[in-house]
Amino acid sequence: MKKLGVIFLAALVGGGTSIGAYKYLDRNDRDMSITETQKVLFANNPAKISSAGSVDFVQAAAAVSPAVVHIRTVFSNTGGRSSGSPLDLMEEFFGGGGRRSAPRAASGSGVILTPDGYIVTNNHVVEKAEKVEVVLSNRRKVIAKVVGTDPNTDLALLKVEETNLPVVKMGNSDNVQIGEWVLAVGFPLDLETTVTAGIISAKARSIGILARQQQQQPTQEEYEEYQRTGKLPSRASNAIESYIQTDAAINPGNSGGALVNANGELIGINAAIASRTGTNEGYGFAIPINLAKKILEDFKKYGEVRRGYIGVTFVALDADYAEKMKVKDINGLYVNEVLPNSGGAAAGIQKGDIIKKVEGVEIFDSPDLQERIGRMSPGEKVNLTVLRDGKLRDLTVTLKGETSAKADKPALAAKSTGASISKLGATFAPAPDALKAKYGVKNGVVVTGVESGKIFDSLDVPKGLLITTVNGKAVNSVKDIEDALPTSKNGMTTISGVSGNGNFTFTF
Repeated sequence: MKKLGVIFLAALVGGGTSIGAYKYLDRNDRDMSITETQKVLFANNPAKISSAGSVDFVQAAAAVSPAVVHIRTVFSNTGGRSSGSPLDLMEEFFGGGGRRSAPRAASGSGVILTPDGYIVTNNHVVEKAEKVEVVLSNRRKVIAKVVGTDPNTDLALLKVEETNLPVVKMGNSDNVQIGEWVLAVGFPLDLETTVTAGIISAKARSIGILARQQQQQPTQEEYEEYQRTGKLPSRASNAIESYIQTDAAINPGNSGGALVNANGELIGINAAIASRTGTNEGYGFAIPINLAKKILEDFKKYGEVRRGYIGVTFVALDADYAEKMKVKDINGLYVNEVLPNSGGAAAGIQKGDIIKKVEGVEIFDSPDLQERIGRMSPGEKVNLTVLRDGKLRDLTVTLKGETSAKADKPALAAKSTGASISKLGATFAPAPDALKAKYGVKNGVVVTGVESGKIFDSLDVPKGLLITTVNGKAVNSVKDIEDALPTSKNGMTTISGVSGNGNFTFTF
């Protein structure tokens, strides 16, 4: 009886708090950001348990499920999403998938963030949709307006004209720990609300899928050029990938759904899977909510994303690249270009610097820096620690906007390709004259061996393949390949050549 009394009292206090919050929001919601709205709603609802310690997900599932919605989209025959990567590379977007024609209709998931109807989902769920319909937890259907979309992070913000909607509490993705229990909530495979559990298996994971998708979506001018010449130009990508990786079961239709911790706090937006079949094989990827917050606030305030740029390109160091560049460090980001008139140039960053920390936090790979910068706006300052001549130096960079960055040349606080001969997992030899004559080419190298478990093996590259260019540069020797690999400015490696089936190009 005493226990029932405590539960009743807690419910009474919680209900009173909620009513007060909703009344406050009714008066102020037009002027409040999404983050401020969340703080008001959950001011008296602190975490009760360790997000890494509970194995009972009943309360978390009950709290989150009502605020995860089913999104249905309708596309025209010419307005749907483009097909997947020519080589697929295992990863597929939810709700779409490689090698399939653009759907006339598709579905995904979304998460309600405010009682007045702001909903986060993935860009690829609603991109080019003629109609977006949201099915609420009470099974009512409402039409949603697309407030903003961002292919560089695969995020979108929707708005439905409703009030007093259930809301998911946003958590702090910086506090996520590898091995922590999480739930994935969404509408997979056209099923009703589905909850699955797993753990965080990795953080700051980049899988290259957004850059590949962007390269596969030519403009009308590029398509017309392709019809004339048979070639599509390589375009720089501003994609930001720093995924939370989980083994919670997620499938097509979960796209845009919630990844939550054991407290029921939203820590990520489910976005991609790694799969050879298009369904769950144990590897799912979610966009960190701390990155999403900045994007969503920009959507609400401006209707678009306003990004800040450092204005450098870099390569993530490893033992192979460090040896090539004759540096001792094997951790950090090696700066290979600083754009004129950029924030990085003004702060004194130099070619050959190794970026070791951002805001005092050590970084090891490009996602560590890109996500941090992706949360910031033009005019904001970021503190970087660089290694130069064996000494650490602290530099303060004032980020510039996209217009300023483009005035010099397209670039972001970005990466060059980190590929190396070792990572390719292949051996090469100069192509014999007879082979070049057979295919009508003037240069090339032949793949003489492929190492199991490396990039070429995952791409099913066969021995004997004739490669003519790497990142657009003609190759005739192993040294040519080594020199060409670091030259990409968009973080991707492009290799082209010719085989018995004709010309080929693949990007990773």
